[in-house]
Amino acid sequence: MAVSTIMEKLRSKTVVDLAKGNGIEGVHPLHEEFAASGVHFSASPDTLEKVYDAAVRRLADCVKPDSEGGLFLQEGGVYHGCWLESTGTINAEILSRFCPETAGRTFEPFARFQRADGLIPYKVTADGPAFKQIQLVTPPARSVWNHYRLAGGKTAFLQTMYEAFARYDDWLHRHRNTRGTGCIEAFCTFDTGHDMSPRFWHVPDTPYRDDPASYDPDSPLLPYLAPDLTASVYCSRLYLSRMAGELGMEEQARVWEEKAAITLAHLYAHCFDEVDGFFYDVDNRGRFNRIQTDTLLRVLACEAGDDALFAASLSRYLLNTRKLFAKYPFTSVAMDDPRFDPFSDYNTWGGAVNFLSLIRAPHAFEKYGRHVELTWVMQPILSAMSQMTRFGQVLSPWTGKEGYTEAYSPAILCLLDFIERLSGIMPTPEGELWFTGLLPQTRDHGVKLADETAYSRMVDGRVFELCNTRDQCFVYRDGALLYRFPSGIRIVTDRLGNLSKVVGMSVRSVSGAVKRVQGEIQFRVSGNEVLRYQNGAFTAEAAPGIVFPASE
Repeated sequence: MAVSTIMEKLRSKTVVDLAKGNGIEGVHPLHEEFAASGVHFSASPDTLEKVYDAAVRRLADCVKPDSEGGLFLQEGGVYHGCWLESTGTINAEILSRFCPETAGRTFEPFARFQRADGLIPYKVTADGPAFKQIQLVTPPARSVWNHYRLAGGKTAFLQTMYEAFARYDDWLHRHRNTRGTGCIEAFCTFDTGHDMSPRFWHVPDTPYRDDPASYDPDSPLLPYLAPDLTASVYCSRLYLSRMAGELGMEEQARVWEEKAAITLAHLYAHCFDEVDGFFYDVDNRGRFNRIQTDTLLRVLACEAGDDALFAASLSRYLLNTRKLFAKYPFTSVAMDDPRFDPFSDYNTWGGAVNFLSLIRAPHAFEKYGRHVELTWVMQPILSAMSQMTRFGQVLSPWTGKEGYTEAYSPAILCLLDFIERLSGIMPTPEGELWFTGLLPQTRDHGVKLADETAYSRMVDGRVFELCNTRDQCFVYRDGALLYRFPSGIRIVTDRLGNLSKVVGMSVRSVSGAVKRVQGEIQFRVSGNEVLRYQNGAFTAEAAPGIVFPASE
């Protein structure tokens, strides 16, 4: 298929196409909002495109009207409502790039239903808010901040959410620091959402007498000092500082930074094993609960490490085929642990690949400049998702087949997110646009996913389009060719399309030219290297190198 043909196909897509097959008459309001983003995706062959379009259609199954008639996101599948660990944080944050109004309304109930003592509900359903456990994973303040920056949010919204999270931080430190360590404690399995994980064997699923401020006094293990809960609070404190600064509270911003530093120190003092290079729960006798799970990825996604630790974690765990780097990564328990369970036909964090792990992961990789390594995670997952029909919660780490439940919003949003990061146009909270020149790879049984892709997005009233072929990539703005560059890189611009950076996105070095109407700019970039464009040329800004997969 010629470039002009796939672009013509992309440009012919409409909101009606999004709505086809949704089982209702007319166009679903969510699809109307999605269409306003200008996002469309085409591929040749069209296998992945069909799954993408089906995902957008099924996304409408995961929204419900609120009391005022607006839409807000639901977890989907068997989960009827919004969960703080996912729907009200990372899910809504990703949705902000496509349906910002719905995303904003999804955050708001967690503040609206906050208890007088400061506790935020762990979920909100048609029956109202629920407070049995905390279920805290993705830092809520960061998700809200990123939504605010992406969606051009209002100050009143930010003020409301800031005040709610500040009170919640106080609740957590009053009720989940019973051992006085400064770490946030887990009182039950569901506090971390690690259902069925051997991390919590012989620990109750729920808090003592359904009181989120109590743990079973007869437990031989509780309370656990929980590294993922502690890291989440650390990261939220960093972003509460940003919120305070945005709201003009400079002194409070400084206080939050100091509090974050204290929490980080406690995390390392109590939960980090320097020999293993891993974060473990600590039981009530001061012992590490030495089971290696995706808790490590959670902590790193909360920005609670440095470049050296992340590089070491990649080699030892995240990209290690004896640990979490299965054929379809990431497993929820290390594969060399005898308690590892690969089955995925039920709600489990005992080994299977969970889509919540996958949509949280990019924060970690991109924070530490590991763009190439992230593609090694996204490529097999996209290959597996090209065969999905239900959009389940989990995947088999061996076969990539989808498992438990269906119409699960983290799975749907993972597909949208990964395609945009790999082959699309992604806006960032920092005001950048990422145009990534990669194609989904042929992986499973030699089935070809794409020889060419095309992607569009509306940004501040302008239509940007990206066409990727095996060798060349083309960026259009309002129909006019803006850039042409070799595949294997990402070009970064501001929201107007002005060039600022080139990022190496392949394990190989890429050389050539970024071609513009004004002329060509020569470059050579290695994997993960960042070149800054200034004064008509590229200069090296960062070159962290590449951490390669390991098998021992």
